[in-house]
Amino acid sequence: MTERLDGPQAPGGIPAGASTGPSEPLPAEPLLAEPRSAGAAHADGIPHRLGPSPKAAALFLAPAVLLLGAWVIYPIIYSIYRSLFDSSGNRFVGLGNYGSIFTDSATLTTIRNNVIWVVVAPLIVTVLGLIFAVLTERIRWATAFKLILFMPMAVSLLAAGVIFRLVYEQDPDKGVANAVITTVHDTFSSSAGYPGARPRENDQAPAVIRGGAVVTRQQVQPGQPVLIPLVGLNQDTVKDAAPAKAASGGDGVGGTVWLDVVRGGGGTLNQIDPQEKGLAGITVEAVSGGAVKATAETAADGTFRFAGLPSGTYEVRLPQSNFAAPFNGLSWLGPALITPAIIGAYIWVWAGFAMVLIAAGLAAVPRDALEAARIDGATEWQVFRRITVPLLAPVLLVVFVTMVINVLKVFDLVFIIAPGSVQPQANVIALEMWRVSFGGGGNQGMGSALAVFLLVLVLPFMIFNIRRFRRDEA
Repeated sequence: MTERLDGPQAPGGIPAGASTGPSEPLPAEPLLAEPRSAGAAHADGIPHRLGPSPKAAALFLAPAVLLLGAWVIYPIIYSIYRSLFDSSGNRFVGLGNYGSIFTDSATLTTIRNNVIWVVVAPLIVTVLGLIFAVLTERIRWATAFKLILFMPMAVSLLAAGVIFRLVYEQDPDKGVANAVITTVHDTFSSSAGYPGARPRENDQAPAVIRGGAVVTRQQVQPGQPVLIPLVGLNQDTVKDAAPAKAASGGDGVGGTVWLDVVRGGGGTLNQIDPQEKGLAGITVEAVSGGAVKATAETAADGTFRFAGLPSGTYEVRLPQSNFAAPFNGLSWLGPALITPAIIGAYIWVWAGFAMVLIAAGLAAVPRDALEAARIDGATEWQVFRRITVPLLAPVLLVVFVTMVINVLKVFDLVFIIAPGSVQPQANVIALEMWRVSFGGGGNQGMGSALAVFLLVLVLPFMIFNIRRFRRDEA
């Protein structure tokens, strides 16, 4: 008689929970499930997605898309549309405005200036940034040096334009540039001059003006004193000068050049009075037969002497250079130098920016390559030219292209620094676009064409930069 087994039984007649002896352990449940791929489905057939839903992504992107469309896409499309019409916007002219860009002389000047900007400014900024970046690695207080060079970036271009408008003032007492230039010039070259000085215009005057120079009325001979009285000068300009004296006798030709004016009136015309001042530093020439035979310079008391002159008659001449205005520097704000002057201001602002970018790239250059070259006997110039520059080429290219894009859009510096009289010579496309559209031109059709033309110039450099950034990320 068999014994009845109560309770549930497992398959094969073994009660549930009954031990059947040693057996293999069941595999453990994995703690982490394998990651699902995008688009994988759950067991219930519902697809699995990574990240937010498309509706949430669209909701977050909508404000940026709206702003991008309102501030970038719509203005571009409308500018292209508006450039096809005349100044009033009522008559369709097709590509007529674009044709005017390349036929109008003023617009061609702006294009020429932009070419100068694109060729000169980015290259100088990049080179200076490279030099400064290399130097900061070899000097003490490198951080302070970088701070000083980068500080102009904290100044707006409007403020920088005002600063350099003062720097380029013609008067050396106001303009720093001409103050430096005149100081250096006067150190190596005499600037003594008496602009406005002239002999009296009467028959008794011993000297006359001929071809801008002052010459004696009568021929003189050795041993004969020469008197050349001048007028036309403010006495305050010679208040510190020594009293005039008559030239001492002797061989050769000698004389005196002085200001024949007595303060308060009086004195004897064409004669040296005690109160009258000598004119120092004047060049005097002895001329015979149209050729200069000897040259002298007046002393502090206005006297001069030609020693060793052969017998004969001579004409004593004061060259025109004695009466030219003293050197007051360069006309930075004139039509010839206005574009280089503005480019100089641009370089002052952006050289620190280029230095910071290149210094960041220089910090990533492997030092073992530089040290290996030095160990092999390479000079510092060879290391810089054959190792440092090639390794920095990607960074230098990015800086250069960024500067090209920047100079194509330059506006503030030109508008502020260039005086109104020379703005046509300093004009650039961005400034011409504003001037034609809103600065009195009233031709928004032409202004829109210039805006589109500027966009076409900038786009290739922007695309190049974007592709390079993507390539570097990849």
